[in-house]
Amino acid sequence: MGQKDSVGTPANDRASVQKLRTRRHAQVLIIGGGINGVGTFRDLALQGVDVALVERGDYCQGASGASSHMIHGGIRYLENGEFRLVQESVTERNRLLRIAPHYVKPLQTTIPIFSTFSGVLAAPMRFLTHKQGKHTERGAFLIKLGLSMYDFFSRDGGTVPRHQFRGRKRALEELPRLHPGIKYAATYFDASVHNPERLTLDVLQDGEKAGGADSHARASNYVSLVSLGGSGTTGTPGTTVQLRDELTGEMFDFTADVVVNTTGAWVDLTNEAMGAASSFMGGTKGSHIVLDHPELLAACNGREIFFEHTDGRIVLIYPMGDRVLVGTTDVDADMAQDAVCTEAEIDYFFDLIGHVFPDIPVGRDQIVYSFSGVRPLPKHDATQPGFVSRDYRIERRQAAGGAVLSLVGGKWTTFRALAEHLSNDVLAELGLERKVSTAKLAIGGGAGFPDSEDGVQRWIKAHMSAGRDAARVTGLLTRYGTRAEEVIRFLDGPAGGPDRLLHSTRELSTRELEFMAAHEQIGHLVDVLIRRTSLAFRGLVTGELLNEVADILSGPLGWDAARRATEISHAQEVLQRFHGVRVHSLVA
Repeated sequence: MGQKDSVGTPANDRASVQKLRTRRHAQVLIIGGGINGVGTFRDLALQGVDVALVERGDYCQGASGASSHMIHGGIRYLENGEFRLVQESVTERNRLLRIAPHYVKPLQTTIPIFSTFSGVLAAPMRFLTHKQGKHTERGAFLIKLGLSMYDFFSRDGGTVPRHQFRGRKRALEELPRLHPGIKYAATYFDASVHNPERLTLDVLQDGEKAGGADSHARASNYVSLVSLGGSGTTGTPGTTVQLRDELTGEMFDFTADVVVNTTGAWVDLTNEAMGAASSFMGGTKGSHIVLDHPELLAACNGREIFFEHTDGRIVLIYPMGDRVLVGTTDVDADMAQDAVCTEAEIDYFFDLIGHVFPDIPVGRDQIVYSFSGVRPLPKHDATQPGFVSRDYRIERRQAAGGAVLSLVGGKWTTFRALAEHLSNDVLAELGLERKVSTAKLAIGGGAGFPDSEDGVQRWIKAHMSAGRDAARVTGLLTRYGTRAEEVIRFLDGPAGGPDRLLHSTRELSTRELEFMAAHEQIGHLVDVLIRRTSLAFRGLVTGELLNEVADILSGPLGWDAARRATEISHAQEVLQRFHGVRVHSLVA
C-alpha cells in the first residue's frame, strides 16, 4: 500500500476484479500488494492453496517501490546484535543473485573512512544496549571488524568477493574525487535491484500461473479493504470483509478462512478497518533523489558509495545506469500525511554529497526524480530511527470466522524467506503441509537467464529481426528478463496490426503497451511511467510521451476522451506532488 491516487472515474471491467467477484471465497485472502504480500501470494499458490490478494493502489506502490534499490546483508545490523537477521539477509542476497539474475546484480560498494580508532569505546555500549548515545564516528578498526564478520556470514554459498581495505593513496587513485581527508577506503560487495517494481510483478505472475490452467490464485490491484463484515451475500463460512474496486467504486463481499495483513506501515489502520485496532507499527520515512549529473556519476566509478554522514546516519550515493541515486533519510513518519521528499531532505542530500565529494557542485536543477516511502518498522522507543530493528514478526488474532495474521516489519532482501515463514504459519492454520520450496526456484524472467555477458549478447542477437535492432532487444531483456520471449511473440503476432516504436521514446512500442494492458493490470497511465518502465525514474517523461501513451492505452483499456484527459492530468499530479516532476501535458 502507499499513496492513494484515484482519478474517481469509472474504468472498464477488469478481468482481475471479475475473478474475485466470480469466486468470492478463498482459503486465504492477502491484503497488501507490496513485495512481502506478493511473495506470500506466490508461495501459497505454489502449495496449491486457494489464495487471493488485493492491493488498494498499484503493486509495489508503497514502501516496496520506495527502497534504496539494494539487496544487502545489512552490515550495520551487526552493531545491533541482529546476527540472525544478518545471516538470513546474506543467505537471501546470495539466493536472489541466483534465482533472479535478470534484476538482482552484484554491487561493488566503497566506504570512505576518516579515522582509525574512533568509536571503539562507544560501539560496545551500542551493541549491549541497542541505544544510540552521543554520536561517535565509526573508524577503520570498527569497520574492518564489521566487514570481517560480514564475510564470515557469507562463507557458505557466497557468490560475491570478500572485502578489501585501501590506504589513502590507493583509495584516491581508484576514486580521485573523494574527499582528500580520508584515511582509508573499504570495498565490499552486496547486490542491487534496479527494477524492484518489475521483480514484484514477476513474483506476482509466478503466483498467478502456479497450477497452470487449474490455478486458484487470483490477485487485483486497485481493490481496497473497507471493513470487516458486509451484506452477508456470499453465503460461505469464513471471515467476511467488504472490498471496494477503487477504479469504479463498486463494493462486494469476500470471505476467507485466513486473512493475512501485509499492508506494511498501514498494518494498524488495516486492522482497525477490520474492527480490531492494533499498535504494532512505528514506521519511519525514507526519501531519495535521482540526479542527472555526469560528473558525480563518473566520480563514483561504477561503485556505490556507502558511508556514515556527520549525524551518524548511514547514507549512499549510488550510480544507476546514467543516473545517480542519493539517499536516504530516516525520520519518524506521520501516517496522516503523504510521504514526500521535502526541501529539508534535499538540503541534507546535498550536504552528504559534499561530505565525500567536496569539489563536485550539485543543484536542484539536476534532480530528475524524487521519491519517499514509510518503512514498515515495529513500534519503537529508539532515540535514533536508524537503530530500530529491521527484523520481522507475525502477530495472530482470532476473528469471527477465522484467523488474522499481521506482518510487522520486513525488508526487501528477505522477502522470499519471510514469505516462506508466513506461508508456513498459514498452512498450519489450514492444517496443510508444504509441497514446494522456493529456495532454488527461479523467479519469472530469471529462468534460463544468460549467466555471462557473452550469453547475454548471444540471446540479444538470436532475438533480433528486421524491425527490432540490438538496442530494442536489449531493452526488452532488461525489462522482462527471459519473459521477453513471450513479449516478442506478442509483438510479432497478427492481432492488433504492425508494431512501431513510439515517437516520444524509442524504449516502448505500440504493441508492447498493448501487451502491458492485456497482461500487467494497468489501472492508470502513471502505472506505466513509474512501475512498468523506468521512464519517470530517469526523468524521461514529456508531454508528448503522456499523450502518446494515453492514446495507445485508450483502446485496450476502454478509455473515452474524457477518461484519457483525466488520466493525463492525474499522471501530471502524481509526478509533481509525489516525485517532484513537472510535466506539461500538451492536451489538445
